[in-house]
Amino acid sequence: MTAEPTERLEGAPLISPSTTEHPLHEPIVDACRSVFDPEIPVNIYDLGLVYTIDIGDESDVRVIMTLTAPGCPVAGEMPGWVADAVSAVPGVKNVDVDLTWEPPWGMEMMSDEARLELGFM
Repeated sequence: MTAEPTERLEGAPLISPSTTEHPLHEPIVDACRSVFDPEIPVNIYDLGLVYTIDIGDESDVRVIMTLTAPGCPVAGEMPGWVADAVSAVPGVKNVDVDLTWEPPWGMEMMSDEARLELGFM
């Protein structure tokens, strides 16, 4: 039986892996850490809102991210903030930021630093 195009293949990750071996990865992570959710005093990277940083051979970057909730008041603005921050990284050619709701964000996606900052540790 073949999977329908809308079905997730068994064992396929919900979150695509990032291009961590690329030399631009760490500077792009730092750029993402400069963007904050205005309602939470922690950057979006440590909150776990950035799911994937995909860096192409031509230094084109695709960021797949989510928000803490679909009704987030800055839902229309935050992807632009991320695109602006990542575009400023020397060597980055083009940036696309895509919002996704799958998988939904949960507090378990936060880094230990974010949990500590918010008093959950």
